[in-house]
Amino acid sequence: MKIWIFAESENGAPTTATLEMVTKARELGGTLEAVYVGTDVASVATGLGEHGVTKVFGVDPDGVLAGVVGAAAIAGLIGAEAPDLILFAQTYDGRDAIGRLSARLDRTVLTNGMSLTVEGDSVRVGTAIFGGAQLVDTLFEGEKPYLAAIRPKSFVAAPGGAATPEIVAVGAVDAGRAGEAKILERHVEEREGPKLEEAVVVVSGGRGIGEAANYEPLVEQLANLLSGASGASRAIVDAGWVPYSKQVGQTGKTVKPKLYIALGISGATQHMVGMKGSDNIIAVNKDGEAPIFSVADLGIVGDLTKVVPALIEAIKARG
Repeated sequence: MKIWIFAESENGAPTTATLEMVTKARELGGTLEAVYVGTDVASVATGLGEHGVTKVFGVDPDGVLAGVVGAAAIAGLIGAEAPDLILFAQTYDGRDAIGRLSARLDRTVLTNGMSLTVEGDSVRVGTAIFGGAQLVDTLFEGEKPYLAAIRPKSFVAAPGGAATPEIVAVGAVDAGRAGEAKILERHVEEREGPKLEEAVVVVSGGRGIGEAANYEPLVEQLANLLSGASGASRAIVDAGWVPYSKQVGQTGKTVKPKLYIALGISGATQHMVGMKGSDNIIAVNKDGEAPIFSVADLGIVGDLTKVVPALIEAIKARG
């Protein structure tokens, strides 16, 4: 089976989400190749090769959105290259590219995948439904290539292969009217500390913190002391207390830190889908029956406005 990865990058290297998909595809066997839209294809290809990719199709974006150019490029390559399965990360660019490619090929897609199995020519994608309460496997049927979007943190990235991949430069791409729109400026969101998706420690706050003013002294202070990232439940994101970029859960980001601390989060299934894979989970909630305690390794039933300041002082005392 020939598997393609729609590769994305950050600071000249493949994103973690990309390498997670590459690692999983390598485990499935067969031919593993990638399509990358960007001007730094040589440096990105090095990282892809270290994880098992043997060929990288490099596409010059020429100032156009990656999803627009990527979908057009892949559609043009499919006839000659005949991939069986194309994987995209469930990211902004990944979702843009897979949606456009689906329309171009008139092909169905499976999104938000959390598992992937291949048996012969059969490909199954596991997905959480009903707010994460049920997991289902869906079997692809019909004409190849199959198109699937994979949720970040569904797999673990690990080097393997350590080969220098062949780089194939893709010629001019006709992206149609969508290709006429050009990127004029890029604005990078300011961030202190590690990225939420990559953090070893994540401290998240929910409605139980009481009010927006409590987020900084309770959630952010504790996260900073532990050299971690601060997150949030959908409830306080929807309430406007914190930006969407901090949301953990089915409709937010998936995290798998060594330590996840949930403060005032009841534990709706939609939230737990995004964090239950954490190595260690600590929950603080005044409701002893809160669902979050069902996945917690350590649960504290109490007023978090008293528990957390005491914890912060104890950490400071230890230096």
